[in-house]
Formats: sequence, structure tokens, C-alpha cells
Amino acid sequence: MKIIADSAIPFLRGVLEPFAEVEYLPGTAISAADAHDADALVIRTRTRCDEALLAGSRVRMIATATIGFDHIDRAWCAEHGIEVTTAAGCNARGVLQWVGAALAHLARTQGWEPAERTLGIVGVGHVGSLVREYAAAWGFRVICCDPPREEREHCGFRPLEEVAGEADILTFHTPLDDTTRHMAGRQLFARMKPGAVVINSSRGEVVDGDALLASGLDCALDVWEHEPHLDPALLAHALLATPHIAGYSEQGKANATAMSVASLARRFGFPLEGWYPPEAAPATPRPIGWQELCATIGKAYDIGAESRRLKERPGDFESMRDHYAYRREYF
Repeated sequence: MKIIADSAIPFLRGVLEPFAEVEYLPGTAISAADAHDADALVIRTRTRCDEALLAGSRVRMIATATIGFDHIDRAWCAEHGIEVTTAAGCNARGVLQWVGAALAHLARTQGWEPAERTLGIVGVGHVGSLVREYAAAWGFRVICCDPPREEREHCGFRPLEEVAGEADILTFHTPLDDTTRHMAGRQLFARMKPGAVVINSSRGEVVDGDALLASGLDCALDVWEHEPHLDPALLAHALLATPHIAGYSEQGKANATAMSVASLARRFGFPLEGWYPPEAAPATPRPIGWQELCATIGKAYDIGAESRRLKERPGDFESMRDHYAYRREYF
């Protein structure tokens, strides 16, 4: 059998070769001709998987080493018997630590303590649940919005408009689909307090960038509409700006690769159950207090320095992502 893999997926080389022919290609370069005689694809967000790529191929599985899936036409794949798996939750703690770094930076530069701020969380899944847990422990008043979970579980989550109206900081942790595209737009921003901060580390299109800029609200953005072509005005306006690397921790990347390998092993019978990259030691989650976070996060991840780099060299957006030195998770 044959597997086409994105050459930028870490820790993968040599793992599948005993059981399949593996061809590594840049994600943006994977073509219909490449996919034609492949049985499986292991990809990232840079490979658009749809009829144009897959029609007439023998692909029967797509494993994306990402939490998102908006680059895959899942309906078309389902109609044509192609199984799709994601690495949902793989980098949740990496994103948590990016959010922690952003909050610590904002607190220091704006001069506030968590007890003085209401944090609104939109999307309470793998990442949002962790942000909720840690932010509450840090002393924030936390309010949450997650309509799908509220409909299923009746857990007391509140409507988006209410959360936006009360939040001093509004952070987005939703997937991108037809219900979330531009969910944060002109009408929502008009409900927010003057001086409120919008944080987005989910998908760029969840937030209407033009409307955000027009609102005058402060923001901290890791994801952007039209990546890698950033709006220069929004980039300049953002208090913090990073190149879509919130989840780029060593453990997050290792988890994503391991989950993709596990999917292939299950589907094709490879004897790789429980495989994890030996180069990456799993993190040990632990509680961390606000004072310890503020004292230590800069050594683990200097978000201010990274923001300055992107603002100075926005044209290097893709290069910054592709050559990123993965952070180690430490809580």
C-alpha cells in the first residue's frame, strides 16, 4: 500500500515505512496525480482535500494531524467511502499556555489583576474547557458560551450576545464551520464594553477582521483571515500578533502525529498500537497559580517578542510557522 504524507509533519519519518510505501511531499504541493494511487493521506491544513484532489483516487483514509477539519470536504469524503480522522484535542494544552501568556502579558501591560476582569469563553471543548478551569483558578470571573453543548447538556452556558456584553476579555475556541464563520462581527462587537479585548486562537474566519478593526476594540490574534496575507492595519492594531502557532508545543505536535499513526494502524492493521514519538517526552499536567504563571511564562514562551517579530516581518508568516521552535508544555 501507499501513503502520501505532508513532509512537515514532525516525528513521522521511519514510523510507517516498515508497513507501506511512504512518499513525503510539501502539503501545498500534494496533487491529484500524487493522490491517485495512494491508499491514505496524512496531512495538515495546507492540503485541501476535496473532489478536485480525490476524484478517481484509491484513497480510503485521510488522517489530518490537526484539530481543525475545514480544509477537508467531509461530506464528499463520506459519500465516497473515505474515512477522515482528526487529532482533536492534541494541542489543547499548548493553546492553553498561549492564552495564559496572552493574559499575563495583558495584565502586566494594562495593569490589572484577574479578580478585576470577566473572561468570556466562546467554545468550551478541548481547549475552552482547559481555559475555563485554569482561568477560574487564576481568579477571573468566567462566563461561557457553547450553543451545541448547551443544547445537548443544559449545562448553564449563556448566549453569545450576553457573554460578549459582560466580558472584559472575550476568547474564541470554536471550530470553523457555517455556524461559526464571522460569528464575531459588527453586531457582536457593538455589544462589547469599551476597552474590552478580543482574543482569537481558533480559526481566522471566526472573527470578521474588518469589523474588528472598525470597532476599535483591542485584540490579541494568533489566527487571521486570508492567511498568510495579513491585513496590515489589523496587524498594526493588534496588541499581540502571532503566526498561527498557539498550539505549536512539542507535546501537541507529538500527540497529533501519534493520533494520526494510531488511526492508520487501526484502519490498516499496522502493529503500532500505543506508539508515541520517543524524542518527545509527554507533558505532566499540573495546576499553576497566577503568580507562578506570571513569573515563569516568559521563560517558556515570550509572546511579546514573537509578536514584535511578526509585526516587523509579516511576509515571513509561513516561514515562521514552518520553522517554529516548538515550546515545551510545563503545566
